Amino acid sequence: MAVRRPTRPRFVLLLLVLTAGTIITLGYRTQANGYVGKLKGYASDVFTPVQTGVLDVFRPVGNFFKGAFEYGSLRRQNAALKAELGAARRAGVTAADQQRELQTLTQLEKLPFAPSLHQIAAEVVDTGFGNYQLTLELNRGTSAGVQVGMPVTSGEGLVGRVVQSNRSTSTVLLVTDPSSSIGVRDGSVIGVAAGQGLGQALRVDYIFPPAKVKKHDVMVTSGLQGGLFPPGIPVGRISRVSDHTGDLQEDIEIQPVVDVNSLEFVDVLVWEPPSTVPGSG
Repeated sequence: MAVRRPTRPRFVLLLLVLTAGTIITLGYRTQANGYVGKLKGYASDVFTPVQTGVLDVFRPVGNFFKGAFEYGSLRRQNAALKAELGAARRAGVTAADQQRELQTLTQLEKLPFAPSLHQIAAEVVDTGFGNYQLTLELNRGTSAGVQVGMPVTSGEGLVGRVVQSNRSTSTVLLVTDPSSSIGVRDGSVIGVAAGQGLGQALRVDYIFPPAKVKKHDVMVTSGLQGGLFPPGIPVGRISRVSDHTGDLQEDIEIQPVVDVNSLEFVDVLVWEPPSTVPGSG
């Protein structure tokens, strides 16, 4: 059988709380002296523990809602800061990219080689690093004056030569293509550099021992009569020189000075060789 708890103690406690509250209120509205002052003191002694208990009960609830509102505000602030930081980073990347493009174009305007030749600035719009030919496609063609056979350079040196030109685009055969051959020299030493594939060094043939060349020398286009390129354009830096006794020619390789993987802009040199002689440049 369930035992019903008496409700009288709860009623008495509630009555005491209400009475204490009334007395405290009355004490604030009148002078705190005499009997009222004493009653106020007693009431405070009774009401304060109850008030503290109530506050202790509801304080976590208040803290929860306060924390929830503050958390939402912090999330909004963090989102705004992240958006500002993202915009600043994008602006920095854009500015850096524009600065890099400006430096590239400035280099193309002030080529240290072939200064007397007119230049047609072009943008690389596609690459053709296939199994048959290593090429680049430019956004300039015959309408801009680009013709088949014209040399293509960057600010560092030789990129290749135009092998096809349409009205608005042209195709460049890279120096690293296996079908490419370039007449090169290092001082008075003259040879022919041949491509060996993308990312590979160029092999230099027809340099006979003893040749006065050494590693890290930069070989440039020879510009011999009938060559495919004008003289003095940097082609590659000597990366290997191997003089084996009894060999008919030096074993020499050069690393291209131009990284074709990072090209964005190039110059087409308005130049036509006096005549075409296969195997020389």
